[in-house]
Amino acid sequence: MRKSEFAAGLEGGIPIALGYFAVSIAIGLYWAQGGLPPLTSAVFSATSLSSTGQFAGITIIASRGGLVELAFTTLLVNLRYLLMSTSLSQKLTATNPEPVGTARRLVMALGVTDEIYAINIGRPRVTFWHFLGSMILPIAGWTAGTLVGAYVGHALPTSVQNAAGILLFAMFIAIVVPPFQKSTRVRVVVAIAAAISLGLAFAPVVSELSSGWRIIIVTLAAAGLGATFFPYSPEQRPTGNSGEQPRKNRQSLAEPSEPHDSTPETQTPTDAPDQTLNNPPAGSGQEGKR
Repeated sequence: MRKSEFAAGLEGGIPIALGYFAVSIAIGLYWAQGGLPPLTSAVFSATSLSSTGQFAGITIIASRGGLVELAFTTLLVNLRYLLMSTSLSQKLTATNPEPVGTARRLVMALGVTDEIYAINIGRPRVTFWHFLGSMILPIAGWTAGTLVGAYVGHALPTSVQNAAGILLFAMFIAIVVPPFQKSTRVRVVVAIAAAISLGLAFAPVVSELSSGWRIIIVTLAAAGLGATFFPYSPEQRPTGNSGEQPRKNRQSLAEPSEPHDSTPETQTPTDAPDQTLNNPPAGSGQEGKR
């Protein structure tokens, strides 16, 4: 049982590992651009599987920021993992007949990323061995890609390093663009974040703050303003799995006159001119819906 679960997890982690390897090369290049030792990039990636967290961390480390600043910034940008971990923990407890110990839960916590979470939470049962198998190859791919990027970056001339550093920013832009195109709320929040960032960069007093604290201020301010003035609207919830259209659309397509609920059960022929067309055949099981 354990071997089969572990093997299934390994198999599920293969495509994630390949994607992580390609993306983490940009992290390694950014590491090299900061003038940091290439070998330590492997330790950094093996213990922090987060592109946004590592980007913020490298920025603070390269600028010789403090430990409190580093810890608070990475905690802030990785808050979504708290929700994922809580969801996994609840399903882990509910679907396992025997308790899963703290040590195993801590091991699983190291591998919580968006992709690893997705391939585990969708299973009928979350198990330690499947989760362990699914996180091994992605961690290896992420670490290896960072190491390759760091060594390649150090071997490149400084001008090429600076040019290659744009890859990481391009990656984050690629993440933001799809929701930016679809949602006005996202566009407004992005504009707010950009305006605050520019203000902090050129304001007389706050411009002296380190980049890490500026990231913290921009994140809290933009997210807070977005949540306050552009909250999530219940009308944007997707339709259920049944594929039914919203009530208003169903009425406009099927009932060109008055809403069905307001029509008495005993209708005259003139109240429902197309009743013959809409009535299903006898025995179809649809009569009770009228």
